[in-house]
Amino acid sequence: MAAIVARVKSWVPRFGGLPREVSVLAAIAFCVALGFGIVIPAIPLFARTFGVSAFAASAVISVFAAMRLVSSPAAGWAVNRFGERTIMSSGLAIVGLSSLAAGFATDYVQLLVLRGVGGAGSAMFTISATALLLRVAPPEFRGRASGLFQAGFLIGGVMGPAVGGLVIAISIRAPFFVYAGTLLAAFLVAITLLPRLEHVEAPQLEQDTEPIRFLPTLRLPAYQAALGANFANGFVFFGLRSSLVPLFVVEGLRQGPGLAGIGFVVSAGVQAALLTFGGRTADRRGRRPALVIGLAIGVISLAMLAFAPNPAWFLIAMAVAGMSGAFLGPSPTAIVGDVARGHHGGSVVAGFQMMSDVGSIFGPLVAGLLLDQSGFPLAFSAGVAVTLLALVLAVRMPETLEAQEPEPAPQEPKE
Repeated sequence: MAAIVARVKSWVPRFGGLPREVSVLAAIAFCVALGFGIVIPAIPLFARTFGVSAFAASAVISVFAAMRLVSSPAAGWAVNRFGERTIMSSGLAIVGLSSLAAGFATDYVQLLVLRGVGGAGSAMFTISATALLLRVAPPEFRGRASGLFQAGFLIGGVMGPAVGGLVIAISIRAPFFVYAGTLLAAFLVAITLLPRLEHVEAPQLEQDTEPIRFLPTLRLPAYQAALGANFANGFVFFGLRSSLVPLFVVEGLRQGPGLAGIGFVVSAGVQAALLTFGGRTADRRGRRPALVIGLAIGVISLAMLAFAPNPAWFLIAMAVAGMSGAFLGPSPTAIVGDVARGHHGGSVVAGFQMMSDVGSIFGPLVAGLLLDQSGFPLAFSAGVAVTLLALVLAVRMPETLEAQEPEPAPQEPKE
């Protein structure tokens, strides 16, 4: 068995000189996002089969995000206490088993509780995987490593809903079983292809590995900038944009809802195509320039969306949003890795992740309130305000990417 695992490990590609562990984490991220994309359209439909209201059906989705948020501090502590690999495998197992059980749910309460349990497992996976990624990637590769990891999520997230439509046609319960299968695949990859850190050849892990404390780190302007950027990311990209764009297409542009789907695909495609460039910029030019570029482009994309007069302008604005995401994905994550400096960073990563979750919860609520009060321009302006605040934090932060000393030129042998 060990020989088979070793042979499989040798097949894992190394992208751009990154450690093989980064490729494995990207593959795990793809499996998780693919399954999540498959199951998410089926959740409210399945909940409605128990005769509940639309609000109650939506609560099944919200409870997953809420449990991710409230369980993140405990997940961060567990990562520091038991290690990234152990908590990641446990989190994947919890989400997978809860999804499998949800497929057999016989009433609404069972479904609601099981999705909440899955949210706690999701927090364990996300925090531990990010912490592991930042520890195994050398400082000069953290931007590109973060980009590759997020590309796995992005590609899986784009493919998932398309596959989910086919799976739902088989049975309303089938997506839960398929999701459990993709998580089982991710679990097997994690326990077989991810070695324990003491066996990883990474010079940055040779230093003290005591956990880095959250409160002292919170005082660092660079960490504050990373938190602000991730809050803006959650508020705008996962919250406000997801809730406003479909309504804007139908009510503002007077187009069919399919145009919104095309816009999201365009945005995701541009982001996926430029993620490597965004990560390389963060590694070579610095975290601060990459973060400033991403936030500035984000402001432009929101302004374009708010006043888009026709479908063509809308699609261009969504493409610009994808450009912003290509920089906003790798750079804040790399900053978190820089401030952690190879230590166990479970609590620091947990705080970082919680900002995105909080943003994604409040983004749709604020957008909906402003839309009811004044219309689409004011609703999109909330995202502009949040992004501008994050931009101010990014401008004032010091650069965290340490300059790499050039290797000394080889000396001629003395005769």
